[in-house]
Amino acid sequence: MSYSATDQLSSAERAFMINATEIDILAGVWGDLDEPLHSGPASALVPILLPLVDKGWIEVCRLVPWTAPNGSLGCQPGPPIPRQDLPAVLADAENWEYPQIDTWLGCLTLTLTEEGQGIPR
Repeated sequence: MSYSATDQLSSAERAFMINATEIDILAGVWGDLDEPLHSGPASALVPILLPLVDKGWIEVCRLVPWTAPNGSLGCQPGPPIPRQDLPAVLADAENWEYPQIDTWLGCLTLTLTEEGQGIPR
């Protein structure tokens, strides 16, 4: 079966959609990218990610602390970063790297929007 919404996505766009489906931190997208993007600069990825945000399929958030109903501590995506702030946030190369600390709090993560969740895969 063919789905017009995703038929025209490049492999890099699909990598971002996978990352958002998994609610992975932004650095996780590197593992799903093909060359030359896999070993290229993060700046080459911004023009791929932003149109997916503009289509309303993906949101970029920071991970914030969360307490589960059983009291265990964890993290979850916070509110989406406003679109007008994304170019500056995504220009910071550190946001594209795995953190050197044990916690991922504050790291950028991608999530699917309600519209993005409705796209057949």
